[in-house]
Amino acid sequence: MSQFRLAVVQLQVTSVKADNLSRARRLVKEAAGQGSKVVLLPECFNSPYGTGFFASYAERIPGESTQLLSEAAKENKVYLVGGSIPEEDGGKLYNSCTVFGPDGEMILKHRKIHLFDIDVPGKIRFQESETLSPGDSLSVFETPFCKVGVGICYDMRFAELAQLYSRRGCQLLVYPGAFNMTTGPAHWELLQRGRALDNQVYVATASPARDETASYVAWGHSTVVSPWGEVISKAGPEEAVIYADIDLQYLSDIRQQIPITAQRRDDLYTVTTVKEGSS
Repeated sequence: MSQFRLAVVQLQVTSVKADNLSRARRLVKEAAGQGSKVVLLPECFNSPYGTGFFASYAERIPGESTQLLSEAAKENKVYLVGGSIPEEDGGKLYNSCTVFGPDGEMILKHRKIHLFDIDVPGKIRFQESETLSPGDSLSVFETPFCKVGVGICYDMRFAELAQLYSRRGCQLLVYPGAFNMTTGPAHWELLQRGRALDNQVYVATASPARDETASYVAWGHSTVVSPWGEVISKAGPEEAVIYADIDLQYLSDIRQQIPITAQRRDDLYTVTTVKEGSS
């Protein structure tokens, strides 16, 4: 199949985990009802985003939230990229994305590789490393349509990760993320278009919906970008489900027209994986 429908769920996340889970389940069903075969949820879809929340909302995997994701994937016969949740394992906390197949089985767990530690004077300071530990593996999963590479939010800023996913045959990169009101308007769309254009892949991002009353205000604007670098679907700040028809023949045509993969000077430079972690 050279085409399939992707849905991105921009979820309104509250402090009540049960409400977040039930809303996510309803919107996954809605997305499947519109013909979606792959559904993407946002970063921290089950809890508020912030270092003060991670420990109290953290779960083991499998646990309550991943059980719901498993059921939703199976009920709707979709590949469900479960955004991310705070994960507790061995006394450490991780920002983790789980992926479930149409049979409800977990096929991947990606722990956020690059922790969001930034300080923009007068605007925002955030230090994920105060509470979270980083993951140590690249994360790729197979569908009947294409290979998909997974990153979480800040992972998107690291071009090498996207390059490695492209080298491994990925045609779609997904980034659950929660950019803020400083970095969102400046870099959110720009980074997605850059990753898509550089690697001639589709890029999809899922943000929580904006909540002006939250301690961390997400930018929203979940987006899907084509391999030509065009925005083909984009949400506003409010809760929404957006759709994009992923056309792998179109992707192939672009790669033939501008054959950067064949024209790379591997005799001069290369990007390689130096460690194979386990997730």
